[in-house]
Amino acid sequence: MRRVYVREEVCAGCGLCEVYCQLGHSRSGDLIKAFKRQWPRPVPRLRLAAAPEVCFPVQCRHCDDPLCVQFCLTGAMARDPDTGLVKVNEEKCIGCWTCIVACHFGALTRASTNGKVVKCDLCPDSEIPACVANCPNEALLVGLDDRRDETVRGPE
Repeated sequence: MRRVYVREEVCAGCGLCEVYCQLGHSRSGDLIKAFKRQWPRPVPRLRLAAAPEVCFPVQCRHCDDPLCVQFCLTGAMARDPDTGLVKVNEEKCIGCWTCIVACHFGALTRASTNGKVVKCDLCPDSEIPACVANCPNEALLVGLDDRRDETVRGPE
């Protein structure tokens, strides 16, 4: 399974991962339209955690035994047995946010427009997730499972 890894020692805290995540999940795919004209605005599926000593993006880890799935009251959170991705079924989500409380990493967030949960989906329509492809310092890497030796950067 693909996973996004963070090299926090090179993260500059620029926030471009959030911007390009939002852009990647916008209807238009156009930077200006997505942020100035689209309503509701797209929600980033990750957030930047910043402190004076360190900064890094926080996104879903697609855990092997995800607590968000276990605690979901409606079954809206589910782990795909074939791909290993943890997904949200927005039709089933009631916005109770128990999955947000259950997540060890604080990786889930709610959409301000409808109160439903949103989370990293690893940009299923792209070979490389938008956050990884657009990180200027290559602080984000995408790799398979926990084998960092097979980790690859965004497009060169």
